[in-house]
Amino acid sequence: MDPSLLGETTGVGDMVLLDPLTEDSLLSNLKKRFNKNEIYTYIGNVVVSINPYQSLPIYTPEMIAEYRKCNLYELRPHIYAIVDDAYRSLQERDRDQCILITGESGSGKTEASKLVMSYVAAVCGKGEEVTKVKEQLLQSNPVLEAFGNAKTIRNDNSSRFGKYMDIEFDFKGDPLGGVINNYLLEKSRVVKRSRGERNFHIFYQLLAGGSSKSLRNLKLDKDFTKYSYLTTEAITLSGMDDASNFKAVKEAMKVIGFRRQEVKSVMEAVTVVMKLGNIQLQADSGTERCYIKDGKALAEICDLIGLEQKILERALCFRTVEAKSDKVSTSLNAAQAYFARDALAKNLYNRLFNWLIKRINESIQVKAQVEHKVMGVLDIYGFEIIEHNSFEQLVINYCNEKLQQVFIELTLKEEQEEYVREGIKWTQVEYFDNTIICDLIENGRRGVLAMLDEECLRPGKATDGSFLHKLNQICRDHRHYESRETQSQRFISDSSLTDHYFRVQHYAGKVTYNIIGFMDKNNDLLYRDLSQAMWQAQQTLIKSLFPEGNPSKVSLKRPPTAGSQFKASVA
Repeated sequence: MDPSLLGETTGVGDMVLLDPLTEDSLLSNLKKRFNKNEIYTYIGNVVVSINPYQSLPIYTPEMIAEYRKCNLYELRPHIYAIVDDAYRSLQERDRDQCILITGESGSGKTEASKLVMSYVAAVCGKGEEVTKVKEQLLQSNPVLEAFGNAKTIRNDNSSRFGKYMDIEFDFKGDPLGGVINNYLLEKSRVVKRSRGERNFHIFYQLLAGGSSKSLRNLKLDKDFTKYSYLTTEAITLSGMDDASNFKAVKEAMKVIGFRRQEVKSVMEAVTVVMKLGNIQLQADSGTERCYIKDGKALAEICDLIGLEQKILERALCFRTVEAKSDKVSTSLNAAQAYFARDALAKNLYNRLFNWLIKRINESIQVKAQVEHKVMGVLDIYGFEIIEHNSFEQLVINYCNEKLQQVFIELTLKEEQEEYVREGIKWTQVEYFDNTIICDLIENGRRGVLAMLDEECLRPGKATDGSFLHKLNQICRDHRHYESRETQSQRFISDSSLTDHYFRVQHYAGKVTYNIIGFMDKNNDLLYRDLSQAMWQAQQTLIKSLFPEGNPSKVSLKRPPTAGSQFKASVA
């Protein structure tokens, strides 16, 4: 056992050995270790990591060699020890493995997942085919970070999507390939963000790193402020070179196997999203109609993707409503047209991101039908409590509740049940079972997501307010739910909880959610006119992203809501 585990100079390395074990002693121990640059601490076979927000010399090839094939507690705590233990269990004991990386936003989960992959790549075989597979797996990271990460208030490189990667190995422990599953990209970021945050990295990278020729062909200006979807106070980041990162993204796409035309088409789609934000709409005086005020952005979009300008213009300003065999075309007012424009931008970007995942999977998937073992790596968004919490924060925090539930099951509930079965005497460890919170959100008929779906799908005038009213009726007695109305019923006075808000007592703390926009975000509505317009584009990638726009495949079936899709994905 490494002496540092006993904590003579740097605090206790395995907090199972803390005596007394209290919340205060645990926090004090973590602080003591952090002050000595010991950012890793064990709790049994779990490693706790504290983000130092600086580079530390603990990820060198020499360090990898030191941890290779060492038992878990032989050396000081390190993420490499956890990964090595999982890799050897997979290799020597023929057992599939899964590494869960959880924590609040900004805690370093994405960097930890990259360390997992880089360690595995370093310790497995060196053959030509193995090296190619390793490179493709590793190079998926810069591509997904560019398109799926963004600067938030707390984190300059925050993952705005969830990722689960299966790395598949042969009997020798060499990687054969992998599969990536993604969960709920925060596509609303494309059109709106909190003050001090940025849009997804790729927009800034393209403008900063694109060659003069490519920017000219795309009719793009290097000046970020020329694009409405990018104009925030946090355009450039210290320590982040958008131009060099763009070069790294293009090189990564080449390694993965993207063809030159595919890369060109992807950047054209990114450009279309940017330019959609510059389409300005004007109310037609004295009517409920609107028109496009300046046709420059519209013309550039249509020229880029090979689409007649009048087709997209009409799709943005009118909506066709179908009922059985009847079709009625109605004009949109300016507010409705802006909603349609933003919905198109969000959907285009989200579909592009899903296409990228699919395309990467085509390259990294196992080609031959051979027996293989799997190491899963889960890098999911962290628990979020921000200034304005909306639908996205609810599903992100719901996901974290589900992970907490898994952690409780594996480390506390099942272990103690095994002690009972084997007749082992021990001191009962009390813990909070968060099933009650998961049930509040996901219950089949009375959960928050089910009631949101019910409001979205019911006939008549359903609004965010009617959704909150339904929540208050159903959840008024739930001890982890409160709103202004339920507080009034309980004779509680709390001025911080105003109209249009409800609060959930999560395992990690209370979060107040603003219900404005919940219905729209859950409906995830894209008018069929816009899908049909994009399907008529000559640019093959964009056309392929809107298959429902094909007139021969028109369906009156309502697509699943965003909440129901996410709930199914984490079930």
